[in-house]
Amino acid sequence: MKRRVFKLERSQMIHSNMTRRTALKAAIGFAAPFVFRKHLHAKPSETVLHASFGASNMALNDINRLAASPNLRLVAVADVDLSRTAEVRRLFPNARIYQDWRELLDRERDINSASIATPDHMHGPITMSCLRRGLNVYTEKPLTHTIHEARQLTRAAAERRVVTQMGIQIHSHAVHRTVVATIQANAIGKVREVHSWSSRSWGDSSLRPNRTDPVPAQLNWDHWLGVAAERPYIEGYYHPFVWRNRVDFGGGTLGDMGCHILDPVFSSLGLTAPRTVRSLGAAPNADSWALNSRVVYTFPGTQYTDNTLTLHWYDGNAERPASLRAQIGDRPFSEQGSIYIGENGVLFSPYVNPLSLYPVDRFRDFRIPQMEQQNHYLQYVEAIRGNGRAAAPFSYSGPLTETVLLGVLATRFPNQNLNWDAANLRFTDNEMATRHVRQQPRRGWEIEGL
Repeated sequence: MKRRVFKLERSQMIHSNMTRRTALKAAIGFAAPFVFRKHLHAKPSETVLHASFGASNMALNDINRLAASPNLRLVAVADVDLSRTAEVRRLFPNARIYQDWRELLDRERDINSASIATPDHMHGPITMSCLRRGLNVYTEKPLTHTIHEARQLTRAAAERRVVTQMGIQIHSHAVHRTVVATIQANAIGKVREVHSWSSRSWGDSSLRPNRTDPVPAQLNWDHWLGVAAERPYIEGYYHPFVWRNRVDFGGGTLGDMGCHILDPVFSSLGLTAPRTVRSLGAAPNADSWALNSRVVYTFPGTQYTDNTLTLHWYDGNAERPASLRAQIGDRPFSEQGSIYIGENGVLFSPYVNPLSLYPVDRFRDFRIPQMEQQNHYLQYVEAIRGNGRAAAPFSYSGPLTETVLLGVLATRFPNQNLNWDAANLRFTDNEMATRHVRQQPRRGWEIEGL
């Protein structure tokens, strides 16, 4: 691998005076950026030295939640838009601020933990780079932008034996854990189908505006694009919020909320990779995901399901069957949630709200398990320190992400039944669909391992 040399500009890096020891470590980092650390886990008495990739919104939320632990110290932050770093500077004045995430990794050789909360298309590249440096990693959902990336991160995390956690906080929530316990207590018997939904509408039926706007002075647009193809900056069209709508950067509503809402489904039923996936909604256009998606998966059976399990996903204003409302009596649908239909009854699980069992009379004497709340963030910190385990490591969240992204990919091919060969990451009956399992990065942005 060629040694990468950086010309440091004041606008690219704000760095406090370096000690001789730190400078030496940085120099070593430039010469050998992929050195594998032998000592991956801090001892229980040590402080976790942490870096964040992203400085505002969800990234800042993650920083604050992780730094609530007295055993974690924020050392450095990278964000391509320096105008969005004011709050993290105020809250953590000793943290060093970078504009180039690669520069942070090359210079901050003492860190042993990282959190990634960037637009989805950069989750995989940054997380893989962290893993290859032996860092423990907390990556926001969805874990990656492509199915291939999810598989590669899962493998890399296992090989390096680091602590990993995906940012699906519901996984540690008492509501999620109660749903899992209730299903696995056989309350409604073997489950034959699940209906899950989100009323959010991340998508856009209009075409990209034909214009080019000036790039804000403190935004490195080239680095924001990262692995994605070069294109002009359009104010308000991508950065900082609407990138979820765009095909090259986000995953629409299913990509955004699927890892949260399908997480209890995946874990309570012990699901593995689906056999088939089919989209019943519109296809995306050249730039943006379609609105009002409806996707149907079929899974092989588990001990908690029939011989097969059918999972229906709806988002936005996608119409749900009238028969589904009858399953929960007069109760209105929640904005987001799931309905589990079993051989002995129905479990209605509004997103992050208490579950209900139907028909009510049948479950009048059933005592719903009461599970304790866990702290998804502090759990990750303590796992690094050798105390317990992370609840949503990549060994679990990687396959979950693959399943969610399969549904997103299927929307490109409406009304086609796609048969999925999970072992070989391919569709057995659609070579065109298989081409979207992996995406080639922009030249110069290739990341080893992806």
